[in-house]
Amino acid sequence: MDKWYSGQGNNSDVIVSSKIRLARNLAGMPFPCRMSDEVRKNVCKKIFAAIKNSALAGEFDMIELSRLSDIEKISLAEKGIISPQLAKESRYSAVLVSKDENASIMLCEDDHIRICVMCPGQDLNWAYNEANEMDDIFIKSMNIAFDEKMGFLTSNPMNLGTGLKASMLVHIPAIKEKGMVSSLSNMLGKLGFSINPVFGSSSSFYEISNQISLGISEKNALDNLNSICTQIIRQERAFRSELMEFDDFEDKIFRAMGTLKMARKLKLQEFYCLISLVRLGISMGSFEEEYEKIGNMIHSLGTATIMSGAQEGFSVDDADKLRAQYVRQQLS
Repeated sequence: MDKWYSGQGNNSDVIVSSKIRLARNLAGMPFPCRMSDEVRKNVCKKIFAAIKNSALAGEFDMIELSRLSDIEKISLAEKGIISPQLAKESRYSAVLVSKDENASIMLCEDDHIRICVMCPGQDLNWAYNEANEMDDIFIKSMNIAFDEKMGFLTSNPMNLGTGLKASMLVHIPAIKEKGMVSSLSNMLGKLGFSINPVFGSSSSFYEISNQISLGISEKNALDNLNSICTQIIRQERAFRSELMEFDDFEDKIFRAMGTLKMARKLKLQEFYCLISLVRLGISMGSFEEEYEKIGNMIHSLGTATIMSGAQEGFSVDDADKLRAQYVRQQLS
């Protein structure tokens, strides 16, 4: 089965992916940070049973994270299946993962249940509908912590209310080249949104997400984020057209492709910076590669992901060599 990041969605030239996260907890139970390993394990099994007894039976596999190596857990975090925080968790926890990896349900992270749905391009509504279907299963079959005034109760007060975090992964190399990320961040902060670099501060990939979940409906949260990202798309495209009028910048894009096609070693941060420029080149018609191929490389070539499938003694330096080899094969 193809993975979700092998597809292409709406406005994929700027919006890499959309993500919906819902935080839920079981009523009458302490938050995971106050639970023993035995209780955590029982809670995870109870939550998984709710999925197995639903219309989604057979669509999810349960992975007990305590059975994985540190490298394997970091690999799951690189792919967005679990959070970096859960990858570091030493106590019992688990994750339910769909066959195409577009949906995951973290069990006993900060909250008992963290539903996460991802899709390519700008399609928050689709992702929300998928997440809501899973949420309905838990609400109907389990006693979920909810207060008439406060909404869904969560371990972090910032998530009270809807428990919803909506986000989009945006690729904005032209806005960054113009030196406008800081002003964009200030504007988004005033509107109740945050923007944070992804894949390192030197790349041009950023996640934009809502910071407010109390006193606002899910629909309003999605509409607001969609509206903001639509404006960002318009601005990024305008700046891209300006940049491509400069020979030096066009040369920079083609040099990036040349390096990726010829390099024998690629460190992870260098790869992200170069693939960002190539992705920009695709959007401007300089290359005939597809966004799907770029998405596959971004999600498959994290250092831990490469090392998790290798033999003992495989080093980071070996991963840099294998990353370069894989990129050469994909772009040849």
